[in-house]
Amino acid sequence: MTAIETRLIERLKQLPPGRVAEVVDFVEFLAAREERSAAAARLGEAMAKLDALDKAALSEDEVENELQAAREARRQGA
Repeated sequence: MTAIETRLIERLKQLPPGRVAEVVDFVEFLAAREERSAAAARLGEAMAKLDALDKAALSEDEVENELQAAREARRQGA
């Protein structure tokens, strides 16, 4: 265990239960924010890769046809 982890645990032990709950909420908030940040970065990378393909966007009809084909394939167990 690192020194900071030990210090945090010792400080947590000194807090009343209500404050510990606040700390847990805050840590979960920070973790969620990191997850969103990582997801946004992955999305940005994916969008850049798609943009680099320099292909025309699909029409609404083409998207609908792709969805229907994927659903049919899933129904058939492919």
